[in-house]
Amino acid sequence: MTPGAIDSVSADKKAAPRYLEELCDEIDKVNAFKALARERSLYAPSEFDKDKDRSQFRQYEEACERVREFYHEQHTKQTVAYNLKARNDFRSKTRARLTVWEAIEKLNVLIDESDPDTELSQIEHLLQSAEAIRRDAKPRWMQLTGLIHDLGKLLYFFGAEGQWDVVGDTFPDQSTLPPEALAMIRYHSFYPWHSAGGYTELMDEHDQDMLEAVRAFNPYDLYSKSDDIPDVEELKPYYLELIDEYFPQKVLRW
Repeated sequence: MTPGAIDSVSADKKAAPRYLEELCDEIDKVNAFKALARERSLYAPSEFDKDKDRSQFRQYEEACERVREFYHEQHTKQTVAYNLKARNDFRSKTRARLTVWEAIEKLNVLIDESDPDTELSQIEHLLQSAEAIRRDAKPRWMQLTGLIHDLGKLLYFFGAEGQWDVVGDTFPDQSTLPPEALAMIRYHSFYPWHSAGGYTELMDEHDQDMLEAVRAFNPYDLYSKSDDIPDVEELKPYYLELIDEYFPQKVLRW
């Protein structure tokens, strides 16, 4: 072999790692493009629940005593005077400084007394919602919305008199999530509006757009509930990455 050929082989060997790195980068770009191509519109019908009997959900007349007692207490104690006091308390305090995931973990011991469809803790419900959205290939911001949509229930741990005085449908100030996500979070429990057709006379064009977004989210909140417990530790890395994407400020004031 001539010296020139040896030099050529050596140069090829030196270039090989760089070539492989560039090739891997190109493959990553193609995979990312394919993922975007597979991503479905937030308004596309839900697929994960197509085999579920929807009539079996929200059966309040057959609900357990825990659920009945919750609504009786809530409707008795949520007066105008109490509401005004609660608003003032909320504005005047910072209850905790937590990351989003720390807030989610704190909900691990909370079972929603108002929900007739599940006995799972809130962290398990949040992961069920997020995973259903993920399985249906909905946008990443919508997956995150599923993960955080009930985080307002965290207020139960900071001086609440009971679950009846906590509104769990809240969203962060100065959020990077789109308006549709904020509407999903704030109004997903507002069934008289998004399911019974109430208050339409008060709506403008923007409200109508938000209504469609809330309706698109509803199946993932309601019909994702099951007795299959998600593996929190297995799912945690994926959702930590998702949280970092939309919450660059790690620690939030609650």
